[in-house]
Amino acid sequence: MSEVDFTGCGRQTHRARFDENGRKAQQQRRQALPRAVWKRHQQLVPSASLKTMARTLLLVVAAGALVHVSRAHADGVRPPKLPDHVADVRDAILTAARSGDINELKSAFEVSGNVPDLGISPRSDPIRVLKDRSADPQGRDTLAAIVEMLDMPAATLPFGNDIENNLIYIWPYLSTRALDKLTPEEEVDLYRLVTPELAAEMRKKKRWLWWRLVISADGTWTLFRKGT
Repeated sequence: MSEVDFTGCGRQTHRARFDENGRKAQQQRRQALPRAVWKRHQQLVPSASLKTMARTLLLVVAAGALVHVSRAHADGVRPPKLPDHVADVRDAILTAARSGDINELKSAFEVSGNVPDLGISPRSDPIRVLKDRSADPQGRDTLAAIVEMLDMPAATLPFGNDIENNLIYIWPYLSTRALDKLTPEEEVDLYRLVTPELAAEMRKKKRWLWWRLVISADGTWTLFRKGT
């Protein structure tokens, strides 16, 4: 028996076990994904740096939401084109979410090379936590939220010192917007995601309180949690 660590950097101890025949299935999966992605996701992100990055991202997204934001729909501005690494991870997350099986998110963790910051203890089971946070016991409400988010354009914000590779990609783009200044089209997108009651609460508090998903330019799934 061999083991594959889904945690990325040993933050948890969740492992998937493969028997001898499992190697063949793993090889088939490798052929189904871009070779560069498999090569990259094997280099896992250190837990300390990932945790620090995630915390900083929350501050960057919250504090910088009103500046240097890619306005996905407003004023006719086209949404940003996703780099290959970002698109690969987004597609992996979408594929897992559309499967209806929340355990398939482990495949997206693999492609990213880590488990994103979920705002949980390092010893917690990420899949179990996502199920517990869902409105249904199977976690499909959470999966539906992922699909709705990733079907929308991303917003971008600068993050890091790499001049040529310093953007983070944020879903939904509305989480970076002033909710009291949305266009009619953006209002429709908002109601695709949240109830009118939650939308009103967020406008009142001037904060994004729903899910937010962040992928860095190198294809690391950095963050998936609700605003607080």
